[in-house]
Amino acid sequence: MTKAETKSASEGRASKAVSRRKFMRAGAAVAGAAGAAVAGVAMPNVSRAATTVLKMQGAWGSGIFKEFALDYVNRVNEMSAGRLKIDYLDVGAVLKTPEIQTGVHKGVVDAGHLVTAYWYSKHPAASLFGTGPCWGWDANQMLAWVKYGGGRAYYDKLLQEVLRLNLVGFLSGPMQAQPFGWFKKPINGIEDIKGLKYRTVGLAADVLNEMGMSVVQIPGGEIQPSMERGVIDAAEFNNPTSDKDFGMQDVAKEYYLASFHQSQESFEIIFNKERFESLSKEEQKILEYASESASSDMSWKSIDRYAKDLVLLETKYGVHVHRTDESIMAGQLAAWDVVIKRFADADPFFKEIVESQKAWAKRTMGYTLTNAPDYKLAFDHYFPGVLA
Repeated sequence: MTKAETKSASEGRASKAVSRRKFMRAGAAVAGAAGAAVAGVAMPNVSRAATTVLKMQGAWGSGIFKEFALDYVNRVNEMSAGRLKIDYLDVGAVLKTPEIQTGVHKGVVDAGHLVTAYWYSKHPAASLFGTGPCWGWDANQMLAWVKYGGGRAYYDKLLQEVLRLNLVGFLSGPMQAQPFGWFKKPINGIEDIKGLKYRTVGLAADVLNEMGMSVVQIPGGEIQPSMERGVIDAAEFNNPTSDKDFGMQDVAKEYYLASFHQSQESFEIIFNKERFESLSKEEQKILEYASESASSDMSWKSIDRYAKDLVLLETKYGVHVHRTDESIMAGQLAAWDVVIKRFADADPFFKEIVESQKAWAKRTMGYTLTNAPDYKLAFDHYFPGVLA
């Protein structure tokens, strides 16, 4: 190879090396630009936006019902990782109990935690979503009807079409059958309850009036003082834990468990519809799925706490615990027949909900009751004499 050829080849290799370096630098620049572009698109999706705060007022200022409400609130706050927060307000902080639904509807507060029986006076069908008739089902079966049996559509229609309320709601937390309640003397049959001034809520008031009781509907916090002053002779609220916290053991010693007056109920969590729809779909689902999570936990927690406090009522406070006489519970079912017919005959929408519930209960409880073993037989086998 001549000197000229050698020089030419060397210059060629140098030129190619320079070209490769330029290409690599150009590629890096393009990659960097592309990365910056991707980052520019992705960053808004992962950046922390300002926290959305919802003000929720409950119908509870203390006790286990407030605890259940806070269990829901805490789930929402934790699941949203700081993007969505509920501030819980005690009853009376802004609204009184009868004002909560209207207050949420008007946007005075963003949300509420209550029960449907508290607005039963606006439409009797409200009580069918809690404190309704027992079709042989329990509260968990009722919530299954809401979720899978068409109940949610009826609930939404009641709120938004029948009552024209600016609300979205979720039913959550299956309550165990409520005790017949507290009496100042033993009751052994229907004749013993006639004429008694008694506290309950919802359609249960109509049922027990039908049985000859004189029923008043007053807030939970007024039950114990009303009974102490003799304004009422007997009362129920919901469960051994709440009853103990109210101090019912100080005004009566006869406590009757098992009843059909309120054998299935749940909490209601409501949101102002415009406020709810302003949230992202993800945030809306967090509010919904947190209600389902809290629902399960409440059913487990109530098993633990109610049983503990029933033992405490007996052993520490000298309360006499009874199972309500079968004749009274049979009388309750007969009274339900009268009350349901009265409202169904007057309101086709009420009747439509009742028929939907009955169809669901007939199908699902037919399976459940046939399949369920006799748990009392097993309990008596391992713990003889406990329920004697």
